[in-house]
Amino acid sequence: TGPMILECLGNILRITLSAEYFEDKYLSLFVIDQSGTAWELNEAMAAQCGYTVTRTTWRSIEFHASALSCHSHLEKDMFTVTIQIKASHTPDMSNATTHLKSASCRYGPWSPRELTCASNYMEVSVRREIPQTIKDFVQDEPEDWTLLFPEAKAEEASVWQIVFHQPEERRALLVSNAWSAGYGLNATDSRVLLRVPYTAAQVQLVKDQGVTFSVLRSSTFYKYQWVILMLDTAVACPVDGVDYTNKTITWTVPKYIPPLSAGDSSFKDVLVEAGVDLRKLSAKEMASRKYVLLNELKAITMKIPIGAEGGYYMTSVSNGQLGVKYTINLFLEHQWEDNKWRLTKHTIIKEIETPFEQADVAITNNLNLSMRLMNVTVGTFLPDVELVNLTIEGVAVAVSEAVQHGYLIHRTRYANGSKAYVIEVPLDAPSIKKEYMREDLRAYTLNVTLTFIIYPSSETFVVPVIALSAVKDAVLPSARGFCDGRNLHLIITHGNVDQNWLPFISDWHLTQEAAKKFNYILKDNGTHLEITVPFISPHVSYEGFHTSAIKASFYLTLKDGITLAQRRDFSVSCIFSPSELIQCLPNGTVIITAIKLVGGEDLDTALLVLRDRHCKPSLVTEKTATFKFNVNTCGTSRKFDSTTMTYENEVLYFRPGNDTPIYHLKFLCSYAVKQTADVRYEPKKNPPPSIKPGFGCPALSLKLFKEKSYSEPYQESEYPVVKYLREALYFEVELHQPKDARLDLNLDDCWATNSQSQDSLPQWHILIHGCENNKDSYRIVFHKVNYSLRVKFPQHLKRFEVRMLTFFQDTSLLQE
Repeated sequence: TGPMILECLGNILRITLSAEYFEDKYLSLFVIDQSGTAWELNEAMAAQCGYTVTRTTWRSIEFHASALSCHSHLEKDMFTVTIQIKASHTPDMSNATTHLKSASCRYGPWSPRELTCASNYMEVSVRREIPQTIKDFVQDEPEDWTLLFPEAKAEEASVWQIVFHQPEERRALLVSNAWSAGYGLNATDSRVLLRVPYTAAQVQLVKDQGVTFSVLRSSTFYKYQWVILMLDTAVACPVDGVDYTNKTITWTVPKYIPPLSAGDSSFKDVLVEAGVDLRKLSAKEMASRKYVLLNELKAITMKIPIGAEGGYYMTSVSNGQLGVKYTINLFLEHQWEDNKWRLTKHTIIKEIETPFEQADVAITNNLNLSMRLMNVTVGTFLPDVELVNLTIEGVAVAVSEAVQHGYLIHRTRYANGSKAYVIEVPLDAPSIKKEYMREDLRAYTLNVTLTFIIYPSSETFVVPVIALSAVKDAVLPSARGFCDGRNLHLIITHGNVDQNWLPFISDWHLTQEAAKKFNYILKDNGTHLEITVPFISPHVSYEGFHTSAIKASFYLTLKDGITLAQRRDFSVSCIFSPSELIQCLPNGTVIITAIKLVGGEDLDTALLVLRDRHCKPSLVTEKTATFKFNVNTCGTSRKFDSTTMTYENEVLYFRPGNDTPIYHLKFLCSYAVKQTADVRYEPKKNPPPSIKPGFGCPALSLKLFKEKSYSEPYQESEYPVVKYLREALYFEVELHQPKDARLDLNLDDCWATNSQSQDSLPQWHILIHGCENNKDSYRIVFHKVNYSLRVKFPQHLKRFEVRMLTFFQDTSLLQE
């Protein structure tokens, strides 16, 4: 435990730096040699000296050191490595904390030739064997060697030079030059080591059985006393041979490839073992993980199910899309015997990463209605992902500052190391969009973009989060209306859904400017919207309520301010007296406004006239026509009694070519005869009075009613009326003209005929000289007429009841 964990794994030391301790810190790694000098580690030095630094998905850092690394100290069967770590919170490494760690590991017996393929370098270590005859020889004058070959070191068993074998040429480098070129060389009393970065200039790519190898063919020369000895230091490491099919990783490594078996024969496998993360696995362990290891004649094959234990997933981004890659660090050791090297151990450390696989991010919306909170869970994510900021209404906000905008962010960790993020936002937060849906439902929408970072690559990706919740908390606007005699008033109380709704009259948007144009009043104080419209207005509809009243209605629609969808309809209706349409001025001027009623939409108000058709309106709108004239003009009639002078006229509408009006608006102006008024007077000689006799016919009507109440007459479309014999028939005779209260209507003769002609025969008299027909078995019955809204002059009407009859001649029924 602690900030570093040490492990000895064969000929490799692994030091793991704790993610919890070194997280969010800048690090520098140094290796300490035997003299105490600190060498800062970089990529080139690591590949040359036998070090590897990797990061895992848990954000831990692993440091690997080979037993024969540049700065390791060998003593008997132990090797010791000392590292120094500096950690700081700033890139300039100021105020850094220093950690020093020394570790010793036991290494096993060496094979005559050992090949190691690490992720960043290739290494070959061979035993140097000196013939016995040379061992027994004593050099008399060692200085003669340095005089002849000054490049060679005088120390015993020193490496002198390396010769690289390439197809075109052979190139020899002295040790110092090889070191400058990035090669690592080391020698002990019994071994010579060559370490080669994969990027070295002399490395070749060679295919064998379809698998590509990085190959370096070389011979290393060293001197022993006065003899120069040569060792074959060829090395080869596979760089591909991995296939991904059917959710399985297949890794194939050919055996006994030519660069490593030149001059060899009679190969024999001694051992084939495999593992993960530098740890060998038993056959039982491999079977439990569903690994397959096949040792065939020419190749070794490993099959690993993608996602199997031992590997891990890492987050990745491709073209802005989030995905994952599965990574596993495989370990393969192959030992074989041959007639040249006797025993070779080939160790391959292979990090395999599967291709990018797109992954979807789960977004779960859990509404907390009691707390009025939107609770959205985003994820899960792998441990290498961290949320860094949110974009709220176009503004990037750090996670630590999100609470200032009403956002609470929680991170949930699971047992397998994965995590999810929970976002809590109040429904009433300003960034939550609220929209009316229907009835009492409102839609609350959270629209936020989350930005994540991936460690250690520092790649970023975004996850748009759009969460919708429907809540039954909508309060719709309500309205009340009233009239004050000249205006209609509509007062709308705002709800919680109509903040962006707009008032419309049909398809016409009612703005302040538009309202002023028509003398409307539009007020909105935030809680109430009030509209006042005059009785005579182009946007008011009119209906005839009954003979003495007019129903005026004003309709208003609230529409969505964005989509213009119709949301709510309101109206106010009031009953006005027709007298509101008439002004009778003291000077005898009459101003009357005729209105178009509902149902008469095709009526052209410009064609309205008075009795004198030459009198046309002085002002015309779509729904109204205003006449202004004197009572002595335009066909106005008058009548007077002892107290009142009454003037009467009509507004009429005739269809072209038709003399029967389809629109009647009768109006009266009454003046008190004895009323005093100030008028302008000019003397003028009047013509002498004269009386002219005149003749005329009264206007009469005869109607048949359905019941004794005389409330509903038969219409023209209902004739002929069918009745049973002796069934009661209710007749009404009315005097329409002249309208003189001093006149009485009396019936003199009344008869029935067998046809529509009043002069046809036979006839049956019902009244004779105002008296009942005494020959009638069922005599006429008169009904009293009383004053009502319809009956202004009861003396102008006569109502009577007769029984249904028919005509016979002898015993035969007469029919028309």
